[in-house]
Amino acid sequence: MALELNPLRAGGKRPAGVLNIAHRGARAFAPENTLAAFEKARHFGCRMFELDVHLSKDGELIVHHDDQLTRCTDVRVKFPGRGRYAVADFTGDELRRLDAGSWYVDQLALPAGRRQGFLQGLTDEEREQFVSARDLARYASGEIGLPTLQQALELARREELMVNIELKSLPCMYPGMAEAVVELVEWLGMESYVLISSFDHEQLVSVRRRSDSIATGVLTGDRLAKPAAYLELLDADAYHPNTDAVGLNSLARKLDPCGIADVLAANRAVNVWTCNDKDQMRQLIAADVTGVISDFPNRVRAVLLES
Repeated sequence: MALELNPLRAGGKRPAGVLNIAHRGARAFAPENTLAAFEKARHFGCRMFELDVHLSKDGELIVHHDDQLTRCTDVRVKFPGRGRYAVADFTGDELRRLDAGSWYVDQLALPAGRRQGFLQGLTDEEREQFVSARDLARYASGEIGLPTLQQALELARREELMVNIELKSLPCMYPGMAEAVVELVEWLGMESYVLISSFDHEQLVSVRRRSDSIATGVLTGDRLAKPAAYLELLDADAYHPNTDAVGLNSLARKLDPCGIADVLAANRAVNVWTCNDKDQMRQLIAADVTGVISDFPNRVRAVLLES
């Protein structure tokens, strides 16, 4: 099987159109960073989903965002009295015992203003349209767990989806994680399906040292001077600024296209995170970004259909 469109190394064939990239899966409509959220992304026309990777105590590649397990699992119930609840403090077998779905159902039971920030913007119409009673029963069943990276990649291959793997290095600085991720991607033969990103740019150097074929992306929450030159220095393929770094949350509420234009002119990708506002999406699409990373891929789809 081969994808017709995928984010390749710089100088390769750029995907047609703007990628609708589901942040931690379609996390507004399913428990984030679970197989259920990645499956949901397909329903919104996403060609890529983003996920985050940590290492367990015994070296398994585990998909989860936070360093701590307390926000999105029942770890305190399953393992009461532990002094620490970091992913790195638990073995793979222990992590497989956790319920990673019920918290999402509990959040939706709260008034909107008391939910986690990204769920406060979920409208009643969106909830009714995209989160069914059957979905909620599944999420609350205790059967939604923390996936391994291998499970997530195998799902992506079945669904013909690309994957943005974010390496969650700092502050843990997991030894050998970048190399382990590259080894797994190569073993699965998924080099052309995957883009590896990180805020820890030394990890991107490690990926490039190990592989010349896997695309890498520079994650940043700050404005970078001369981002195209910086990407060239790292032999990175994509610039991943947040909406702050490109001016969308500035006093003017206007996109600063300068860095974006320079990166695109260097034939490298620009994928902006985490954009949930339709007006901001329109500005990004008008600036020819290659991807929009969103908790609400339904909104990205709607804006793309306007253009």
